Amino acid sequence: MSAVPNSSEIASSGSPKARRRMSTGQRILFFVTAWLIVLMPFLFWWNTWFGRQLSDKQLSEYLHDDKKPRHIQHALVQIGERMSRRDASVTRWYPDVVRLAAYPVEEVRNTEAWVMGQDTSVAGFHESLLKMLNDSSLMVRGNAALSLVRFGDATGRPQIHALLEPAKITALQPGRVIDTSKVGTPIHHGGIVAKLENEGHTVEVRSPISGRLTDLFVKAGQMVNAGDQIATLDPGTDQVWEALRALYLTGQPEDIPAIQPYERELPDIPEHVREQAVATEKAIRGRAK
Repeated sequence: MSAVPNSSEIASSGSPKARRRMSTGQRILFFVTAWLIVLMPFLFWWNTWFGRQLSDKQLSEYLHDDKKPRHIQHALVQIGERMSRRDASVTRWYPDVVRLAAYPVEEVRNTEAWVMGQDTSVAGFHESLLKMLNDSSLMVRGNAALSLVRFGDATGRPQIHALLEPAKITALQPGRVIDTSKVGTPIHHGGIVAKLENEGHTVEVRSPISGRLTDLFVKAGQMVNAGDQIATLDPGTDQVWEALRALYLTGQPEDIPAIQPYERELPDIPEHVREQAVATEKAIRGRAK
């Protein structure tokens, strides 16, 4: 049976009403709304993407914008990229780079640790990186240790070793578990692993690294105390690869047990990581002879 009505059906149903046209004002509102729908994500991306080039004036302003830490990160990333191109003009901001090594926002310190590794001729950077080995953040400590390798300094080898180990997530305060992520879920650095309820307030338990949730030790409704282990995360591919590359140069025989799990031919271990693990162990054994 055809879905298209015949002429008799049309006649019996009466003549169709004429389609109502939008007024000029409605059309303008429609197009403006559509334009904003497209524009707003672009503006958000444009204002948060660290690849957007900043003028020297903007760099100076962003480095002191305490109300927007992402502006500080943006400026630091741009400075780091110019340092890697051997742009001598960025030295004017080196005092700010050293100052920001103690900034209270973890993401800024994390970026700092990378930036200071781009110029190994600056004693102030070296000194700041050594201090950052005692940072409260696992990732800041790890990135500082990786940058120190560029200085030919293996002081941060224990922190690099730690980047290969699963991260233990613990509760910072007591509470009742009200929600958790699922085992196997990829979680970004700072992502939520679980939520607790404490005296009517929701407390978010966040991941100190990017990785995959491998073990969960709590369930909804369970009471936990401060310090109780909530979960375990295996480190992400990028973190592991960078650590293996650094240990290729600085690793010691006691690091080998942490390296060997990444030599296995498993679906969750990329080939380039496996090859780097094999090469790193070989380099360590060669130095130990």
